[in-house]
Amino acid sequence: MIGYLLYIANKIRLDIAYAVGRLSRYTHNPSKEHWNALERVFKYLRGTMYYSLCYKGCPTVVEGYNNAYWITDNEEVKFTSGYIFLLDGAAISWGSKKQTIISRSTMEESPREVTQLL
Repeated sequence: MIGYLLYIANKIRLDIAYAVGRLSRYTHNPSKEHWNALERVFKYLRGTMYYSLCYKGCPTVVEGYNNAYWITDNEEVKFTSGYIFLLDGAAISWGSKKQTIISRSTMEESPREVTQLL
């Protein structure tokens, strides 16, 4: 089931990519919670089967966006990043990946270093 969802998430349903990516981490030992989440994804797909996006009036330009989902709990020590490229407002390329680098915080400058820069 995860393989099916990965295929459609990569081809036509960007909106489920994050959920499927998270679920795919537990294919070797899924719990009842994971099965329930998998069922919710299929219900979501069934309920949105006839929805579509319409792109009108957009300039002919390629736009790119990226984002990173930082750690929110103690069990996750790696973050997930993603990107999307749009042409005329339509998604032409996207991806999401759990990073290999472990990070618990961002770097902060001390007030003394900021004063030296001024």
